[in-house]
Amino acid sequence: MLMHQGIGLDRFNTLPHGRAVHAMFECCGNVTWAVTLADARPYPDRDALLAKADVELLALSTADLEWALESIVHEGISCGDPRCAAELSRITKERISTMLGPPEGYPEY
Repeated sequence: MLMHQGIGLDRFNTLPHGRAVHAMFECCGNVTWAVTLADARPYPDRDALLAKADVELLALSTADLEWALESIVHEGISCGDPRCAAELSRITKERISTMLGPPEGYPEY
């Protein structure tokens, strides 16, 4: 379960740097990737964030991809498999969508 759920893009864009890194790390499990995405804020829209997430996944080494897959407890695919990056991208996009929630985010309680 993600700690940051339904925060909305506006809130994500304004989180303190450490919390933004943590939120992204929950989505992929790679610190370098998470820091790069947090550093690239603000994102104008969800599509820009998802596109940046994909670009940065492709920039990861095979070892980083394996670590990321392992950290999000996904079994059945290793990074020797050509589907590795595609599967990690799919999982990461799902997690980012969960983190953001609906476009306006959820109200704070």
